[in-house]
Amino acid sequence: MSPIHEHKHDLRGSGDLSNLDVKEIIRLAIELKRELREGKPRPLLAGKALAMVFEKPSLRTRCTFELGMVQLGGHAVNLQQRDIGVGQREGARDIARNLERWFDLVMARTFSQTTVDELAEFCRVPVINALSDFEHPCQALADYQTLTEKAGDLKGFHLTYMGDGNNICHSLMLIGAKLGLHVTVSSPEGYEPDASVAETARAEARDNGGSYTLERDPRAAVQDAQAIYTDVWASMGQEDEADKRMEIFRPYQVNAELITGAPGGVLIMHDLPAHRGEEITDEVIDCPNAIVFDQAENRLHAQKAIMVFLHRACR
Repeated sequence: MSPIHEHKHDLRGSGDLSNLDVKEIIRLAIELKRELREGKPRPLLAGKALAMVFEKPSLRTRCTFELGMVQLGGHAVNLQQRDIGVGQREGARDIARNLERWFDLVMARTFSQTTVDELAEFCRVPVINALSDFEHPCQALADYQTLTEKAGDLKGFHLTYMGDGNNICHSLMLIGAKLGLHVTVSSPEGYEPDASVAETARAEARDNGGSYTLERDPRAAVQDAQAIYTDVWASMGQEDEADKRMEIFRPYQVNAELITGAPGGVLIMHDLPAHRGEEITDEVIDCPNAIVFDQAENRLHAQKAIMVFLHRACR
């Protein structure tokens, strides 16, 4: 068995990262971004290959992982569901045992967290969760990179998440807790974050000088916010609930009226794609304080940092 298999480190979810791991990934992402802008990218993954497993379509995930590997001197192979049929043509464990023979890293964008976990269990090279129904750690790491660039040390920073307590919300809570943020989530009853995630985030945030709070009232939730984050009300796979969710979540729209109740200079965040006129209005997403496209840009750099970090951990 080669050394890359003996000390494997996955990113199945935020729980796979320590507080120091998170800080190192953000530090490395900022460094890699600076080096690229200076025209001095380092081929830190020269000759390495990434398998990109997609059950869901993607703009940002595919572009940033594929381009990221190119910038690091490696290569990426795009594997769509029609190509490999996870759980249809072949089970995740057998797919994992094939991919580990050819690739140095595996990225999976799936419907179910179980698929990510099974790939990681049976694959002897690092597996990265590039989105599942439970978490989206790559996005949250890019988000906290973006906030670090804007605000510096994030300990004590107030972030308010508005809307569905979904995968994005979970990763923001869990990684924010490791960094000592004050994270407030404002969701309607029945759509709050998973109870186990809330318990973990609350305990870990307390240990790191931060906090986690669930606040039903949107206006109360933003009164101390330094950044307001929102996401679509119906994610992929929830299209049949879209009309029902539209009515339930309407009071949680991030609009000009809501922003007036937040401190001046509050940053506006969204992981994209945005449903303009639903969870966020045009005037807010296009306002000077919106950093949504900075977040999208930083997916490239955060994910490069994740891949380098995991590969180094395998040595």
